[in-house]
Amino acid sequence: MDIKKLPKTEFASAVAQIAGEKHIEVQEILDSIEAGLISAYKRDQKEHGTIVPDDTVFEVEIAPESGSFAIFEIDGKTRKNVTPPGFGRIAAVTAKNVIDQRIHEAEKDTILAEYVHKIGTLVQGYILRADPYSLTVGIGKTEGICPKDEQIRGESLQLGSKKQFLIKSIHTDIETGRKDIILSRSDSEFIKQLFIREVPEVGNRAVTVEKIAREAGSRAKVAVSSTQAGVDPVGSCIGQKGIRIQAILNELPASEKVDVISYSKDKKQFVGNALSPAQNVKVLSITNGLAVVEVPESDLALAIGSGGENVRLAGLLTELEIKVQGAKL
Repeated sequence: MDIKKLPKTEFASAVAQIAGEKHIEVQEILDSIEAGLISAYKRDQKEHGTIVPDDTVFEVEIAPESGSFAIFEIDGKTRKNVTPPGFGRIAAVTAKNVIDQRIHEAEKDTILAEYVHKIGTLVQGYILRADPYSLTVGIGKTEGICPKDEQIRGESLQLGSKKQFLIKSIHTDIETGRKDIILSRSDSEFIKQLFIREVPEVGNRAVTVEKIAREAGSRAKVAVSSTQAGVDPVGSCIGQKGIRIQAILNELPASEKVDVISYSKDKKQFVGNALSPAQNVKVLSITNGLAVVEVPESDLALAIGSGGENVRLAGLLTELEIKVQGAKL
């Protein structure tokens, strides 16, 4: 039997490295190498004018200690050694490439496992590539994808620029098995995480972010409450001279405004608060999911907002349809 050999020390150390450091079973490595050797054999035959049928059955014998191997073609009960002369060099390169690829996959799996535990938190990333459908973002030792529908409408991010992103999910492509870390800047949770980072009272849960209604790139309404007596939830989020809310706004495009309002279990009170910055809001009735409110003519434009944005977001926040009318004289 014409058995070809890979250099013992190189083969053994490579297998030991990936098995030990990357926590992969030795047999998994050998299986990957065997598959790679069969593919290399088929390519070699094609280059020499022989097309190997797809249904051809092969076996590879490989000695884990030395790296010795032979390729056999199986036809019924017949087992034929078809290892080509001079195939050792191709096999050595193939084995090295397979091992390198397996190491890369193992490292990626380890990194992805770490990010599974970070879903719902913020990460700083820098823009690596951009196309009409997504941004590729460098995050730590790996990359994430920010799809078009997870980007802030109208926000233009330059290549190389650094921004905060929400780690939204890990997506697995059903066809290819490829796994991607999905990032977002448009999700409402992105706003909440900014408050957790910038407002200590939110971080230590003295203040709770109850609800968020957001039209990314335009406006967000954040309803907060206090779990501790004497703690002003809105004041805590705004900070002295607006320093805390400004830190949050600095992470958003200049076009996006954030209203912080006081949450209330009293529906009428909550509707009135939600229509901020309008003042003197009088809630006439709440029935069948419809809230009818009355505001002075001087506050009517503020209550409705440009293009109806303020009343629309207030409705999303309170989970009600809100009808605004001017106060009767």
